[in-house]
Amino acid sequence: MTGSSFDPPGKEGVAALTAAMLAEGGTRTRNYQQIVEAMYPMATSLEWQVDKEMTVFSGTTHLENLDSYYALLKDMLLEPGFRSEDFTRLQDDAINFLKVSLRQGNDEELGKEYLYNIIYAGHAYAHHSMGRIRSLERLTVDNVRDFYRSQYTKANMVIGLAGGYPESFVQKLQVDFAKLPEGTASKKHFDAPKLSAGTHVQIIDRDTRSTAISLGFPIDVTRASEEWPALALVASYFGQHRSSNSYLYQRLREARGLNYGDYAYVEYFPRGMFRMTPEPNLGRQQQIFQIWIRPVEPQNGLFALRAALYEYDKLVRDGISREAFETTREFLMKYANVLTQTQDARLGYSLDSRYYGMPDSHAYMRDQLSKLTLEEVNRAIRRYLKTDRMRIVVVTKDAERFRDAVIKNAPSPMNYNSLKPKEIMDEDKLIQSYRINVKPEDVVIVQVERVFE
Repeated sequence: MTGSSFDPPGKEGVAALTAAMLAEGGTRTRNYQQIVEAMYPMATSLEWQVDKEMTVFSGTTHLENLDSYYALLKDMLLEPGFRSEDFTRLQDDAINFLKVSLRQGNDEELGKEYLYNIIYAGHAYAHHSMGRIRSLERLTVDNVRDFYRSQYTKANMVIGLAGGYPESFVQKLQVDFAKLPEGTASKKHFDAPKLSAGTHVQIIDRDTRSTAISLGFPIDVTRASEEWPALALVASYFGQHRSSNSYLYQRLREARGLNYGDYAYVEYFPRGMFRMTPEPNLGRQQQIFQIWIRPVEPQNGLFALRAALYEYDKLVRDGISREAFETTREFLMKYANVLTQTQDARLGYSLDSRYYGMPDSHAYMRDQLSKLTLEEVNRAIRRYLKTDRMRIVVVTKDAERFRDAVIKNAPSPMNYNSLKPKEIMDEDKLIQSYRINVKPEDVVIVQVERVFE
């Protein structure tokens, strides 16, 4: 129960680097290469994930290898070696992830992650969970040791087991991990971010072949909230991840061939371009509503942004229909089974339910959905989905042109390679001049080299 929100000021990235040192570094008695070689015949590994408030280590092994695997895992988590060569390697990996993998090689994830940076500016969530480049460059192995001693305590620890294991293993595990210091539970309260009114646009200037668009704003709703099932249904209807049935997908991709994916979320959903379903163990006190448009040909970027805002404003104004409500509710009640089809996933979601202080999340979700009404869904839309503090991030190669067009509200007509139905062409005439209400000073160009610094 700790994460990047517990990074000390000026040491952003130490939580992630500490977890990396445990999962991808040596122990006091083995170097990392020896650990890899020992795990190879077992076809296993130790995975790690750091988010704002949760750090998770996970692994799966065959029952016959349980003792051998656990002996490695126990030493990795309880007896880390904190070798300087491991620290340097993993520090470089973290810096290169932000500088190269994210900043230079992934427009879609770059835009999504930077959106969180600007929404949470000045907040504990502000920096990427991997840290800030300048802070990472200054970190030392002593910083990692200090974070480990202060945060890796019994008070912060939760252990989850799933599958086949003897009762004696549970007892052994409890005895071994009791060696951690007692500590004090890291129960920080994170307030909602304070955003000025109005729409703000940040355009990341990057030499890229496509345009990626992310837009969103904070919502005061999490899985622990009564309105969560209603908003989850809205997001699924409007932009279910990787679903061709969602509304945005039908209007932007199917009807117009604008791009590949058009999705909406009410929870943090990292690495979406690589995943069909969300990962568990990303529990947060604060969430945002987000729309993700990926990728768009640069000449169609402004039209795509306008189309997303046009459809979003329609959703807020009109709500969803009875038919859409019933269809989406039926889908979500079955989707819970997809999310928990492996014991790994069931365990992960059980830990999430514990974090949010709720019963089994998917049984709870199915129960709440069965009682949900269309009126409750449309009431949640009116209450939470507002447009007075929208934040937009665009990653594109022609930032100056894009900024000028937004400020001047210049028309952005679509040119199709084939004929479209009259209904689409008529709607395009509205969309191509759809006004983005933004002040000139609130449309800012950001050089990609400055992102995540």
